[in-house]
Amino acid sequence: MRPWQTLALKLAREPAVLVRVETLQGSGPREVGAWMAVTASEVVNTIGGGQLEFDAIAKARAALAAGRVMEARQRFALGPSLGQCCGGVVWLGFEWLDARSIAGLAERLGDQSGWRPIALFGGGHVGRAIVDLLARLPVRVHWIDSREGVFPETLPDNVRAEQSEPVQGAVPTLAAGSQVLIMSFSHAEDLDIVAACLKRQREARDLPSIGLIGSKSKWATFRHRLEARGFSPAELAHVTCPIGIPGIVGKQPEIVALSVVAQAMQTPTAPR
Repeated sequence: MRPWQTLALKLAREPAVLVRVETLQGSGPREVGAWMAVTASEVVNTIGGGQLEFDAIAKARAALAAGRVMEARQRFALGPSLGQCCGGVVWLGFEWLDARSIAGLAERLGDQSGWRPIALFGGGHVGRAIVDLLARLPVRVHWIDSREGVFPETLPDNVRAEQSEPVQGAVPTLAAGSQVLIMSFSHAEDLDIVAACLKRQREARDLPSIGLIGSKSKWATFRHRLEARGFSPAELAHVTCPIGIPGIVGKQPEIVALSVVAQAMQTPTAPR
C-alpha cells in the first residue's frame, strides 16, 4: 500500500495535518514535494531531517489540538538551532486534511510523472522479487511475460502487467526512457528481447540501459548471435550482462533482486 493510500484510510477516521517541503535553499534532507501526514498518534511518510521532522510533527500536532492550522508556511534553518549541519533552509507547508480531502489524494500525493520507467521482462521468481522491491520506489514498472497466468492477481499501483506473445512484441510500446531488465523463462526469448531493444535503440536512442540476467558465458554466446543479426560492437556495448552490483553474493531471488534494483537506481535516466 502506498503512503497516500494509508493516509486515505486514516482520514476516514480522523483529521491530519499535511506537512510538505515547498522550498529548499542549499542542502536539505529531502527534495521539494516530499511530504508527511501527522495525526494525533501516527505519522505517515517522512520529510527526513531528524530534529526538523520532530519539530514539524510537534507543530502539526499543536494545529490538530487547536482544530486548525495557525501558520500555513514556516521557515526552518538547518543549523545549530535544530542541532543540524546541513546548512540549508527549508520552507514547510502545513495543511489541514480530513475525510473531505480523500478524493484528491491520489492526484496530489500519488503523482508518478517524475518517476523513472522500468521495463521488466520475466515473471519468474527473480522478476517477482524485483517487483516487490520496486513497489516501494519512485518508479513506474511495465512488467511483461509471454505466458498466461504468471502475474499475481494483485499488483502494486506503480506496476502494469502485460501478457505479450511474442514477448518481444512489447518492446515498441515501452515508455521512452525505460530501463530494460530482461529475465524471461527461456534464452531464446531473452535473445529476441535483446535484439528488439537494440533495434529500438538504433532507431530511437531512447532506452538508457538494457540489462540481461545471466553469466559471462551466456553473454558471449548472445554476442556472437547478435553480431550475426547485424549489430555492431558499439551497439552491443549498450547491453549489461550479467546484471547486478558486483560483490553482492548469493543466488536467492531476493539477493539477486536487491543487486539488480540497486544497479538500476544507479543508472542515469538519460538515454545514451
